[in-house]
Amino acid sequence: MSLAFDEFGRPFIILREQEQKTRLRGLDAQKANISAGKAVARILRTSLGPKGMDKMLQSPDGDVTITNDGATILEQMDVDNQIAKLMVELSRSQDYEIGDGTTGVVVMAGALLEQAEKLLERGIHPIRVAEGYEMASRIAVEHLERVAHKFEFSLNDVEPLVQTCMTTLSSKIVNRCKRSMAEIAVKAVLAIADLERKDVNLDLIKVEGKVGGKLEDTELIYGIIVDKDMSHPQMPKQIEDAKIAILTCPFEPPKPKTKHKVDIDSVEKFQTLRLQEQKYFDDMVQKCKDVGATLVICQWGFDDEANHLLMHRNLPAVRWVGGVELELIAIATGGRIVPRFQELTPEKLGKAGIVREKSFGTTKDRMIYIEHCANSRAVTIFIRGGNKMMIEETKRSIHDALCVARNLIHNNSIVYGGGSAEISCSIAVEAAADKHPGVEQYAIRAFADALDSVPMALAENSGLQPIETLSAVKAQQIKENNPCCGIDCNDVGTNDMREQNVFETLIGKQQQLLLATQVVKMILKIDDVISPSEY
Repeated sequence: MSLAFDEFGRPFIILREQEQKTRLRGLDAQKANISAGKAVARILRTSLGPKGMDKMLQSPDGDVTITNDGATILEQMDVDNQIAKLMVELSRSQDYEIGDGTTGVVVMAGALLEQAEKLLERGIHPIRVAEGYEMASRIAVEHLERVAHKFEFSLNDVEPLVQTCMTTLSSKIVNRCKRSMAEIAVKAVLAIADLERKDVNLDLIKVEGKVGGKLEDTELIYGIIVDKDMSHPQMPKQIEDAKIAILTCPFEPPKPKTKHKVDIDSVEKFQTLRLQEQKYFDDMVQKCKDVGATLVICQWGFDDEANHLLMHRNLPAVRWVGGVELELIAIATGGRIVPRFQELTPEKLGKAGIVREKSFGTTKDRMIYIEHCANSRAVTIFIRGGNKMMIEETKRSIHDALCVARNLIHNNSIVYGGGSAEISCSIAVEAAADKHPGVEQYAIRAFADALDSVPMALAENSGLQPIETLSAVKAQQIKENNPCCGIDCNDVGTNDMREQNVFETLIGKQQQLLLATQVVKMILKIDDVISPSEY
């Protein structure tokens, strides 16, 4: 640490406990930061694209996660370095905003840092590099606007949406049945989308998973699934035209909040108490019957006595249903959640065409399906799979596909995938660099080189010769002036992504470039790192 001396030459301390702190200044700090950022990007680089590898992460309490989703990998890795944490944030913000492209954005940022390191070694000031990157990212984003295509789709012609979702799913573990998964995701989004306002509320899509069965059994249910069964085994397993009372009050006698003691010293008193309780239950069940309910869904439990009475009165019931599920059931069936028995009225009942209990395999697992609802704006995607990890990973993949479909409804422009958009931007940025005098043009060229890292990683992961493949595709793009040429990862035999139907959303790509550039600018501007040294 730096020491300061007073006029008598005695050293005095400026920073508190400075002998316990480490400090990196100037180029050393930038180099250390850049290498931390590159290290994170290197981890994710191998899981980019359809042939990308998966990562297996074990949490401290022994849970194993196997995933290909950039945001999940970084969330689960316990990162200690501050700069690496920035990378985690970067991928998380891409996940929140776009939902897809979480791996690509980190790879892009890593490549930008790598190029910046070379420029800093040549003695270019980091601020000039950052400014050059900013200019270049603007050029690239504008260029993406130019090469983007509008994608027309309607409720009857959803093929374009399905194709784009299939691109997202092709890099995931579910790619063997990506067609059906993509169709499920698109149907789910269109079922709840508000096409006039171009708005999609993904909270209305519930993704449930159950171990067992195979991936192909995954289905979309226009309604809600509740992972509960009827409270009494003899209640009917299927109810047509159900009128559902949704209650948040318990089916049991009221308990006074105060401490109380009931003295019972004779049999008669005990009988009266029992009768009183029984009458109380009778009233409750009768109230539900009176308003015409044919199914009761309750947030709390009920006594065995209440259960027995409900059974006798032919009023099926489900107990211990969670709050979120209750809300979704209320949205789907158009019912109201009723907090007290006194407030039950026929208007507050939800309506569903059919409520059925379905059991799976040989296990005791049963689930209740509520289908053909009055308001079908709530749907459930029900995932089956061989093991828990598979289901968790499928949930993440479906989430990505849902986000892509949502983004396309928001803004229906697409660019072509397979690294073609990046190569095309790289050519445009390279050409624009010559128009800028001054030091920035080096940074702009470096940005163009960094853009090539995504197609390069794609080629590398697909087992092709990275540099040869990239230069061939780039030459083809320049020669034919065709921004649809990308890396042929699946070995189809054509580089034209239009024929391969590989699409990505335009806003996703733009967001990737902008976010990566922002983070890199932030990292380049740090020239002094003061941290408590570890013992």
